[in-house]
Amino acid sequence: MDNWRVYPFTLSIVLMFLFPVIHGWGFDGHYTVCRIAQARLSGAAADAVEKLLSVTSEKELGNLCIWADRVKFRYHWSSALHYIDTPDSLCTYQYDRDCKDENNTRGRCVAGAIRNYTTQLLTYNSDSPNQSQYNLTEALLFLAHFMGDIHQVWDDNIIETSEKRFYDSNLEELIEAIQQNITAEWADRVKGWETCGLNETACPDIYASEGIKAACAWAYRGVSEGSVLEDDYFLSRLPVVKMRLAQGGVRLAATLNRIFG
Repeated sequence: MDNWRVYPFTLSIVLMFLFPVIHGWGFDGHYTVCRIAQARLSGAAADAVEKLLSVTSEKELGNLCIWADRVKFRYHWSSALHYIDTPDSLCTYQYDRDCKDENNTRGRCVAGAIRNYTTQLLTYNSDSPNQSQYNLTEALLFLAHFMGDIHQVWDDNIIETSEKRFYDSNLEELIEAIQQNITAEWADRVKGWETCGLNETACPDIYASEGIKAACAWAYRGVSEGSVLEDDYFLSRLPVVKMRLAQGGVRLAATLNRIFG
């Protein structure tokens, strides 16, 4: 029986709630979210993304979805934007209570960052994409990455293990399997995933609340620090990981479609 070791997180870390020194979903998780999203973009959104990526050497959003992790050490101010630090004893999320950095600056968490970069991208003008007061290419890359972060419950161990065991270490096959689930097994849920209430462009508080509930229900239930976890844990949690990746991709696409029309 295969064993695999989980990092010894505390509850506040589980909620992606990850501290910035940890790489979270890793390249594969973020790439998967962005690949799912790019395939679901409207014509206008796909055109806007292409124009904003034209200043880079990449045409695929997935290849740049890890960018925000790589610039944390240059943009030190961005480290707090990758996670939410919720109270250890609670399985709830409240924006006013939890979305702040170590200096108690309100709005400096992954939910606040999604709001901020969504607002910046709403200034995009297709006729003059480079005339905004903001760096909209960076805003796009931050938003894409943070949409992955806020849907994370585990680190990338489960993703990598599933690739090796079920997909011959082929990430594209894993992505294809998730996309098939989106159009089949989860098809009746997709509309709900895409929808934001009150005509909001993005609704990160909903995503964050889902994340902490999933963490409490699945990630560390019945697990002690430093545990070696076996197949029962892996196989029961893998469907949750796949669904969170799917939700991240579907919601990133829906948000970009609302932003760019």
